[in-house]
Amino acid sequence: MDRRAELKRAARETRPEAGVYQIRNVRTGMILVESTLNLKTLNGRRMELARGAHRNARLRADVRALGPDAFVFEVLEVLKEQDEGLVYPRDAVRQLEAAWLERLQPYGDRGYNTPSGPGPT
Repeated sequence: MDRRAELKRAARETRPEAGVYQIRNVRTGMILVESTLNLKTLNGRRMELARGAHRNARLRADVRALGPDAFVFEVLEVLKEQDEGLVYPRDAVRQLEAAWLERLQPYGDRGYNTPSGPGPT
């Protein structure tokens, strides 16, 4: 089997990791806490942010003003694997995100979140 086919097979067999991450403004310290069912999609999120296409208007405005290099993506926690059938990954990652929102309180002057954050994407 050639290397390319082997890599494709390995990618199909690899389960995506769900988790919680933050986008941090390195100049102001403000953060946006979000979750995803697949942390491998963070590169796409970075490109989305750089294009000014993120759904958070305050974050978009700061990216326009400061440039995308003023923001870093940091994984806060990876969802631990659950026994099949006990907890749906979407519910578990929402709970994990809620715990991080409670812990970091990224609202108002501290962050870009609103108290009724969107949940995993």
